[in-house]
Amino acid sequence: MCDTLVAIGNATADGSVILAKNSDRAPNEAQRLLYLPRARHEPGSSVACTYIEVPQVPETYEVVLSQPFWLWGAEMGTNECGVAIGNEAVFTREPYEKGPALTGMDLLRLALERAATAREALEVITQLLATYGQGGNCAFGQKMYYHNSFIIADPAEAWVLETAGRYWAAERVRSVRAISNALTIGNEWDLASPGLVEHAIEKGWCRSREDFDFARCYSDPLMSWGAGGRPRQRRATELLSARKGQITPAAMMGFLRDHGPKGSDPRWHPSRGLRGTTLCMHALWGPLRSSQTAGSMVAHLTPDLQTCWLTGTSTPCTGLFKPIFLKGAGLPDIGPAPTGTSDPASLWWTHERLHRAVIEDYAGRLGLYRRERDALEGEFLAGASELYARYRSVAPEERAASLAAFSASCFARAAEATACWHKAVTASPAKRSSVLFSLAWRSYSRRAGLR
Repeated sequence: MCDTLVAIGNATADGSVILAKNSDRAPNEAQRLLYLPRARHEPGSSVACTYIEVPQVPETYEVVLSQPFWLWGAEMGTNECGVAIGNEAVFTREPYEKGPALTGMDLLRLALERAATAREALEVITQLLATYGQGGNCAFGQKMYYHNSFIIADPAEAWVLETAGRYWAAERVRSVRAISNALTIGNEWDLASPGLVEHAIEKGWCRSREDFDFARCYSDPLMSWGAGGRPRQRRATELLSARKGQITPAAMMGFLRDHGPKGSDPRWHPSRGLRGTTLCMHALWGPLRSSQTAGSMVAHLTPDLQTCWLTGTSTPCTGLFKPIFLKGAGLPDIGPAPTGTSDPASLWWTHERLHRAVIEDYAGRLGLYRRERDALEGEFLAGASELYARYRSVAPEERAASLAAFSASCFARAAEATACWHKAVTASPAKRSSVLFSLAWRSYSRRAGLR
């Protein structure tokens, strides 16, 4: 399960557009960061996505992605034109295509590789949807099928695109917007697929255009309830609305770390609650809370320079956002790509050792380094602000090198801090957490070979 938030220029402190996402996946479904430079492709060539091949375009844009390790597509990312996208699983009444098709993550990556604006990205996704449909198993270690919704942004605007099979509706964002694992567009939209209303009338989901509501007609109520999307979408909207006009990348990072109104209670522990209804998600056991936040992104989109703040690790409440820049700067050396088995050389699993130690005694152990984490992340943000201020004054041929050096420095400092925090946390005796929570996480760690 996931959450995506966006604030356009009239809601941010600096007039930029800021998109944020938490990607919630299975506890051992490591997420990797992937950088792809701009590339030209041979006429008539194709691209192999997760399950099917589609015709390739003549040129693809430079992109940075955060993707589940076993998929071709991605949960979120940004391209060199400043287009950023996050997707959500949604559950609808339309049949799921269980055979080979494009996954929602494939659609997201294809759009980032091919679109120079948010509106173009929306058109890429809807055209591919009409041609190939969406489907295939989208879960690691189990079977799960769903449809997708997206927030698509660029430095000028943002769109919400929600789908049900090959049907869809899109709404232009006016200020702030959040989506989760449930359809949200009602009886008003800016764009829609042909036959959207007529199909619902034929199915008996409504009687007329006046009676039509996209979310009500097309949603699967039981699956949408189980996914916990509506309470998370409401919470995200509350957080965005309360800071409207003052939203910054740092504020968005805070929203992604949110554990709900009760999360500020010093006694709060991630074992609480049966459903996953917090933005920063922690797995328990069973069908209602089998996911954790496996990766997080805040995309700060300005006309001159876009910064993609990525954790590359699970649960942002226990980790750090680090900056990645495109424009030729690329991705720092972060070690080997992770898999579903523990690898201490990979970024994701290095942090996962810390994360799983912290949640044994969440309040006590996170308190050992929370202030240091916030201070270090604050230094990263301040350094990025300085880069923005002098970006135009730097010679064009030197810009990529300066951006790459700053990004590499942040990743290196984060790695050093993570090692220190892990040492401090594991040296601190842990209070006993709930038996069910402890058993669940021991099982996850045993399956991943994490000691």
